[in-house]
Amino acid sequence: MADMTTSLPRQLADAYVDELIALDPITGTYLGDPASSGRLPDFSPRGLAAEAALARRTLDQLAVAEKLPGADAPVERRCARLLRERLTAQLAVFEAGEPLRAMSSLYSPAHSVRTVFPVMPAETEDDWSAVAARLRAVPAAFDGYRESLREGLARELPAGPRQVTETLERLDEWLSQPGGWFAEFVAPGPEALREELDASARQATDAVAGLRTWLREEYAPRVAGASDVAGRERYALWARYWNGTDLDLDEAYAYGWSEFHRLRAEMVTEAEKILPGADPWAALRHLDQHGTVVEGVDEVRAWLQRLMDEAIEALDGTHFELADRIKRVEARIAPPGSAAAPYYTGPSMDFSRPGRTWLPTMGQTKFPVYDLVSTWYHEGVPGHHLQLAQWVHVADQLSRYQTAVGGVSANMEGWALYAERLMDELGFLTSPETRLGYLDCQMMRAVRVIIDIGMHLELRIPDDSPFRPGERWTPELGGAFFQRHSGRPPEFIASELVRYLGAPGQAIGYKLGERAWLRGREAAQAAQAARGAEFDAKRWHMAALSLGSLGLDDLEAELAVL
Repeated sequence: MADMTTSLPRQLADAYVDELIALDPITGTYLGDPASSGRLPDFSPRGLAAEAALARRTLDQLAVAEKLPGADAPVERRCARLLRERLTAQLAVFEAGEPLRAMSSLYSPAHSVRTVFPVMPAETEDDWSAVAARLRAVPAAFDGYRESLREGLARELPAGPRQVTETLERLDEWLSQPGGWFAEFVAPGPEALREELDASARQATDAVAGLRTWLREEYAPRVAGASDVAGRERYALWARYWNGTDLDLDEAYAYGWSEFHRLRAEMVTEAEKILPGADPWAALRHLDQHGTVVEGVDEVRAWLQRLMDEAIEALDGTHFELADRIKRVEARIAPPGSAAAPYYTGPSMDFSRPGRTWLPTMGQTKFPVYDLVSTWYHEGVPGHHLQLAQWVHVADQLSRYQTAVGGVSANMEGWALYAERLMDELGFLTSPETRLGYLDCQMMRAVRVIIDIGMHLELRIPDDSPFRPGERWTPELGGAFFQRHSGRPPEFIASELVRYLGAPGQAIGYKLGERAWLRGREAAQAAQAARGAEFDAKRWHMAALSLGSLGLDDLEAELAVL
């Protein structure tokens, strides 16, 4: 470990990452650290306290590092601000006891354990030996998780009942396949390790079954009367964590409504081109039956791959300047038991594992393209992949913390939503159906701001709302409002609603993050115009993508001066 008395912020940040992956080998796997492969984190109160102690120690060392000669250089200053903001936000969440009720449809130890396996190397016998070792670690990991949940109950910090129900459904799904999900996962492994892999998979499957039984029989009855909503104090805590800034929640709620009304008017205009006289969501239902579709799971994966490859070819050298290793991105089908929404996983630090987009099929074999185009601009190119792969590409100029560990959700999701808008601005959404699909994706993010803040704070629905004006938001009203203003199927909306309730403040970062990116670009354009210079979008995009992670306030300020 570096001498912390003489380390500048970037060195300190990388030293923090080294210590973090010793405590959190799942993060180590995502970073491509081979020593992490056979282990899982300690999810018990002791493990949580160890990570908190590391954060406190690093903050103390950061106070020294910021006073050293050279610490005022822009690259050091940005790293220091991010490290301080992120660790402070994480400690606030820890000190409030939130990890003791960590249960949601996407963000929980159970989900972290399952989702790490598909990103592990699986080419050599040594790779599969590491898989077997990690499978054998699942029972202890889940024991620690139960210990934390028990401590949460003792401290009157229950998870929301909907999150428990959703988690039980996911565990049911992981166990529904013959032998369980882990048995299916190890099936392609080498015959030389067959006995070891099968035995390890059975251990992991038994641990899943044990967790399910405990949640159903002991935990669920004790949280049955708990609230699913966070309230203003908890929501503000989590909003800071996900957005990297202290938000004016009432202003953000009002902004969500302004975007709702703007987008609704645009959607009405576009829907008229598809089904005259119909409202936008009737037009989208029409496209489900009569629009362009891709038939077959293998076929849709190949179609999504072509879409990303074509986007790279069109954008490279014109609107971006991409390194060769960034041009590799894979479209994959999400494993069973995933949430309903598509997602992206970034490359390892050495790019031996490429960036990947994942499509949950939810049993479908026919896939309308009207929303897939915009969604894959979001998840893949020029969205998450270009930003997160570029961060890894310039990691030697930043720090591993800035590029891989200290990500601010609203920064990343804001860029991805900005990327959808950019493709519309550049003329890639040429047909009425793909443009209406893009607007529906944008509308979903505006609706998220409204109902996520509205439900958790139980705010009043404004008088100019087309839906239940004057009433107070509840989860039930949130689901009904979402269903009325979305082209998504009911099962997707139900999954989304549980997600918002289980991750307060995360869903608003898409639209608020996009706003920060747009404001930053507008300020940079104005500054260039004031100097009599022409705005160079390609140069600005690459400089912006090379900043590394930042909270929204810092992001907007940095973008403005590029």
